[in-house]
Amino acid sequence: MHRREFIAGSIGSLMAAPAHGSEQSGASDLDDLPSLWDVDRSVANLENAYWGVMPRVVSDEYLEQTRFLNRRNVVFVRDGIAGHERTAAMEQVRAQVAALMGAAADEFALARNGTEALQNLIMQYGRLRRGDAVLYADLDYDEMQQAMTALREHRGATVLTFAIPEPATTANILAAYERELRRAPANLKLLLVTHLSNRTGIVMPVREIVAMARARGVDTIVDAAQTIGHLDYTLRDLDADFVGFSLHKWLCAPIGTGAIWIRRSRLPDIEPCMGSTMFPGDDTRSRSSVGTVNFAATLTVPTAISFHQRIGGARKQALLQGLRNYWVERVRDIRGLQILTPDDPARHGAVTSFRLPAMKAYGAAQQLSRLLLEKHRVLTVARRGIANGSAVRVTPMLYNTHAELDRLVAALRAEAAAFV
Repeated sequence: MHRREFIAGSIGSLMAAPAHGSEQSGASDLDDLPSLWDVDRSVANLENAYWGVMPRVVSDEYLEQTRFLNRRNVVFVRDGIAGHERTAAMEQVRAQVAALMGAAADEFALARNGTEALQNLIMQYGRLRRGDAVLYADLDYDEMQQAMTALREHRGATVLTFAIPEPATTANILAAYERELRRAPANLKLLLVTHLSNRTGIVMPVREIVAMARARGVDTIVDAAQTIGHLDYTLRDLDADFVGFSLHKWLCAPIGTGAIWIRRSRLPDIEPCMGSTMFPGDDTRSRSSVGTVNFAATLTVPTAISFHQRIGGARKQALLQGLRNYWVERVRDIRGLQILTPDDPARHGAVTSFRLPAMKAYGAAQQLSRLLLEKHRVLTVARRGIANGSAVRVTPMLYNTHAELDRLVAALRAEAAAFV
């Protein structure tokens, strides 16, 4: 396919797709969702929060885009060469990500993953002065914690931390943030908030937390790496100013795709990336890392968005929550087992971690995760860094079946007693 055909086709696909949040797929092939993925069923892969497995239609497009880039190579990319089409094609991707999230395209910059996007936002935050304070919680992502901590050495910041309470109900979470913001010094400038924690799966009440911080003159950077294509929302629902995304998780785009969003009025408060002058200072793209990227991966993002929209945002979230609830309801009576996300649908998606009394130490959580894989062929992952003790994370995706979740339930019933 020639790139001009690609661009025209992408626009047509976007216009034909259902509106954000639609629950109507309009396609009979969505009746059996697991069949739309080519996956190895010898292992029940319940570790889908790492990155999203591409459905067949996205994988096929990625291979076609890779072949196209290999044929066209620098002719596609380099300015001044007849047939150069990179800028128009990449701008179409940026526009479609923006449309999905209900924001203006010029407020977005493409990135290679959520980690890169958020590291750029944190390290390039321009309102921080020596001695100012920054704040993050135990359930924030490791690399984001490290970036916030690095502000101590690189910007002279005071770094403050706290733990999200258990049980993590809406009221408890909001009370914890209210307490920490109230006790923080007057020069607290920056707060990191994770929309959905990779450690436990808790969904934070971001809008309310952002409002609390804003009332005290504190800016918030939101880590939404786990939620685009997972929860049904737009940026208006968060009301934040700075957000970083991964597109290769729940949107199921190829690995190496992400995005930065900066509210237009706040762009001056995020410095250009490493002094970049590739784009003007008033262009959001100057806030993202530059260099050669995997163009084939980026050009496949519109197909991933189209697939997501065919399912519908609200329907997809409900299906993912249903998979989570299926296994959670069947293990509640296991002695000593603690589910770390509340049943409130506003506080969870597909990601949920559990803890048994004897696995608070990370090594014990790893031991159980290895046992589930080696003995029962069920893939999970141990999570550490939680103030109240380590846990095992379970994350089904739309290609997972109830039979695979039944394997998890049976495995936990067989092995839990050794960890009580």
